Amino acid sequence: MLILIQGGRVVDPTAGRDGVGDVWIEDGRVVAPSERTPDKTIDASGCVVMAGGVEVHSHIAGGNVVMSRLLLPDLYVSEAAPEGHPFAHAGGSAAWIGANYARMGYTIAVEPAMPPTNALATQLELADIPLLDRGALTVMGNDDQLLDLLRQREGKAAVRDLVALSVATSRGLGVKCINAGGASAFKDGMLNLSLDEEIPVYGLSTRKIMNALLDAVEEIGVPHPLHVHANNLGIPGADDSFVATMEAAEGRRIHFAHAQFYAYGAVDPANPGTGGFRSAAERITEAMEKHPNATFDVGQVAFGQTVTISLDVIRQFAGRKGANPKKWIITAGDAEGGGIVPFLYKPRGPVSSLQWAIGLELMLLSGDPERTILTTDHPNGGPFTEYPRIIHLLMDKEERDREISSLHKVIAERSGLCGIEREYTFSEIAQLTRSGPAKLLGLADRGHLREGARADVAIYRDDKNRTAMFARAKLVLKDGHVIVEDGEIVDWRAGHTLELTVESDKAMETRTDAYLDARFGAGLDSFTVPDEAFPVSDVFEDVACRA
Repeated sequence: MLILIQGGRVVDPTAGRDGVGDVWIEDGRVVAPSERTPDKTIDASGCVVMAGGVEVHSHIAGGNVVMSRLLLPDLYVSEAAPEGHPFAHAGGSAAWIGANYARMGYTIAVEPAMPPTNALATQLELADIPLLDRGALTVMGNDDQLLDLLRQREGKAAVRDLVALSVATSRGLGVKCINAGGASAFKDGMLNLSLDEEIPVYGLSTRKIMNALLDAVEEIGVPHPLHVHANNLGIPGADDSFVATMEAAEGRRIHFAHAQFYAYGAVDPANPGTGGFRSAAERITEAMEKHPNATFDVGQVAFGQTVTISLDVIRQFAGRKGANPKKWIITAGDAEGGGIVPFLYKPRGPVSSLQWAIGLELMLLSGDPERTILTTDHPNGGPFTEYPRIIHLLMDKEERDREISSLHKVIAERSGLCGIEREYTFSEIAQLTRSGPAKLLGLADRGHLREGARADVAIYRDDKNRTAMFARAKLVLKDGHVIVEDGEIVDWRAGHTLELTVESDKAMETRTDAYLDARFGAGLDSFTVPDEAFPVSDVFEDVACRA
């Protein structure tokens, strides 16, 4: 079918487009303008036309996500699917995730933390999410097999082969590193870990582990840079860890998760445990300008009740003291451990107000929105459904000032947000939420509307109330099919799970099979994600490695 989207304001920064024009679609792809009469014409007059949104960091599946629902069921009441819903078999949460992303014009979402030992369960949950294409990042950096390879100094080839095997068997889209070595350090009583501090038992440091993973990701050709959750998240002086980790990459591609939680400068650097924290957004921005190899997603805070989910057992154990309500779960595992801690971001609270301001400040100071990705680290900073409101605040200085006036005065005292006049343009919003994250994931046919792109398209009524505009798209097309009309789902289609095509080494398969059998009493087959586990045959879609 030949489709013409006609007369809308087409915003595609990758093609330098921001003006009234047309988009032509055929067989699920954007095509060149045609002389033929279209089979269907969509009137986009008065609307803004963008590529579908791309989410790089949202906790939407996996063991800790399931535990968070059990710990705080009242938070997930809104996720319930109505009786008779076509995706109600997934318990409602999958349908809620897919529908709410789609209503906002998003067409891809990535789970950033999939332990290889829990990959099958995570992939089954992802496959239940309708409307979206999705993927997951394979977590490494705390697993005993990798750390033992490094302890035995087996060399880069062995590490590369283990990383490739782990991605292949878990069917991941990339590699995530979470406070590398922290799980082992925690079990030996360490409650803080710096980049170069020695981890007991293994005699390694975070730097050594991260460097090994950076090299492996590059050699394998993983399109997405190593996705790094650095040391010392959320404490005064965390900016030092962020900058030191960036410098440690030594020019290799690196992506930082939820940077807002690292933009906390100590009020008194000589005594970081006293006096709380101040915004270090300017320092983070300056470091980013000096390191074009780096990208980050924001982890913007949104006010209200949420639950924090992380495999960083050190930080979650420390955060349990601030649990609200007073209940929490800590699991002292390896790559599959971590914690779930409920948290309330208080609108008038000084800490929450400053966190909220820092995230906005990071985005507003950024000189390159394509390297600055909008996330809330759902649900850690707040739900992804807050994106429309965040976009509104970025685009409208007056609205931002009104919001600031209702919050704690610490924003003016310890951040530079009040003095920033910048207002994001539609093109910059598209970079922040479309082209930037698509490039980051290596998805060459997503995040833009050039010829050959997937026909994932979001059409919004242009409205000065940007919250309303981006909360309910007029139309959303997925692979050329209309799935949303006026903010309502009209076609409950199944998407695909994106997996990296990577070959594994036979010798490493044999070694890993023996290792897993000795450790768990079950071999490699028990931890591999097979096609036979899924009710349909076309769940997965291949993404090629870099040359």
